[in-house]
Amino acid sequence: MDRGYFISIEGPDGAGKSTQIKNIIKYFSEKSIDIVFTREPGGTDIGEKIREIILDKENVAMCDMTEALLYAASRAQHVHEKIRPNLDKGRIVLCDRYVDSSIAYQGYGRELGEPVKVINDYAIAGLKPDVTILLLLNPEEGRGRISNTEKDRLEIEKADFHQRVYDGYIEISKKESNRFHMVDASKDIESVKNDIYKILDKIEL
Repeated sequence: MDRGYFISIEGPDGAGKSTQIKNIIKYFSEKSIDIVFTREPGGTDIGEKIREIILDKENVAMCDMTEALLYAASRAQHVHEKIRPNLDKGRIVLCDRYVDSSIAYQGYGRELGEPVKVINDYAIAGLKPDVTILLLLNPEEGRGRISNTEKDRLEIEKADFHQRVYDGYIEISKKESNRFHMVDASKDIESVKNDIYKILDKIEL
């Protein structure tokens, strides 16, 4: 490859991203194409430390803007240290969540609005995914898939928060329809995998 290719996978909690990420990695592996997998928040040593702070259920005093700024800080380091360098080397980068998560969760879910986009514009320095796969699942069904003992600080939020996140993803995907590919995550795992593979088949590498 002369250039890298950036794929992000998004979705509300419980949509099955982890399972489908394994399938995406398998898809490229079977084609003998190397892929760099990473995640947000996290992806770097600094980012992983920030992740622990953000998702820790004991941090109940964290204000919404602090949360948004921490996500953006992790992302800025991620872009600088890992995502852009690998794309510059011509690699495929697959990221579990990226900037659209902040717009959905903090912009819509926390109702912080436009400031979330502004701070993240600085964080990503113009780097958007080439393709974003959005797994869509009813928030109530999604939350039901996660046991209470496994839920992090955001996953334990009330139903209206998760509904705003879901609605936010729909709005974001409409604004950037050329980049987004929506997948019905209420289907069985194999059907979701096949729908994603159809999207990947269209990518020209």
